[in-house]
Amino acid sequence: MKRSGFYKTNLTGEMSCQSFVPSPLPPVPPIELDGETINLLIEAHKQLAVLENIATRIPNISLFVSMYIRKEALLSSQIEGTQATLDDILDPLLERNINRDVADVVNYIKATEFVLERRKELPLCCRLIREIHAVLMEGTRGQEKNPGEFRISQNWIDGQGSTLKNAQFIPPAPEDMTLAMSDLERYINEEDETDILIRAGLIHYQFETIHPFLDGNGRVGRLLITLFLMEKGLLTTPVLYISYFLKQNRVEYYDRMTEVRNKGNYEQWVRFFLQAIYKSAQDAVETIDSLTALHEKNSAVIKTLGRSAKTAGRVFAYLESNPIIDIKKTASSLELSYNAVAGSVEKLIKCGILVQTNKAAKNRTFAYHEYLQILRKDT
Repeated sequence: MKRSGFYKTNLTGEMSCQSFVPSPLPPVPPIELDGETINLLIEAHKQLAVLENIATRIPNISLFVSMYIRKEALLSSQIEGTQATLDDILDPLLERNINRDVADVVNYIKATEFVLERRKELPLCCRLIREIHAVLMEGTRGQEKNPGEFRISQNWIDGQGSTLKNAQFIPPAPEDMTLAMSDLERYINEEDETDILIRAGLIHYQFETIHPFLDGNGRVGRLLITLFLMEKGLLTTPVLYISYFLKQNRVEYYDRMTEVRNKGNYEQWVRFFLQAIYKSAQDAVETIDSLTALHEKNSAVIKTLGRSAKTAGRVFAYLESNPIIDIKKTASSLELSYNAVAGSVEKLIKCGILVQTNKAAKNRTFAYHEYLQILRKDT
């Protein structure tokens, strides 16, 4: 048996296949830390501490978190092939224009918001993971794939049109999967001397290898990274969007997990994962700095508007959580008159804060262009 697990023949004749049965965590022998890995570990922890420090200091962190959740949802869904853009997700007429790809991302946002509340009542366990999956898959194209339930049939990982016979990777059979998830739940919640960031990487790899659902495994598995870091106190808010790095390095991401399964080489996966944490934390710090500077610049501009500053300031605050707006919905949300919001929008256009995004006479939409430019980076 390899360090990472073994292949097991299931069924017979035409239906026979070799599924992978992962060894329980932690790896035996333990992860070997060479100089490069130790340096990466130190840098990843440092950068995460910088991010955590900024996140606890800035007054509008809740705005950043709400935008982060949308961006991470988009990037994580794009890894799975979802065709949607940030502008689609932020469209004020979203309910009217929703399509399957956008619905995938909207559900990821709902699943993240759901679990941030639910984790106050439940530890990171199989039940919570199934509940996340139920929200993630509700009413989408995976609706028929048992939302909120671990699979009771064999699945496989490969491109479209592949079959069980020619699949690149076959996760554990249902009975082995159930046992593997039970082992993973135990590992997540037990005390362990292994560094928390290394454990987060091992948990993500193990979950992806077990593949306990018929659909949505990648998105749930990436969400688990942030949840585990919050559970262990390394993050107080979900400000780390790791899916950007994983999307950028998608081929390597999958290849390195394959390397663990084939050769038991956890060390190369851990190095890749620590690099992902470091880069993601660095990007998040840069994004928060850019958004904070933009906020201060435009707040100063609004203060020069005299009597109009109060209403314009309320519309501006709304823009920071809804950077694409229409006048009717904004007026309703802020409990202001249509004309008051329309007047403020005109002033914000003259100040260069807002731009009209369509030429329509009705249903005009306006975008906080500079803010969107910062957020669109990476998407």
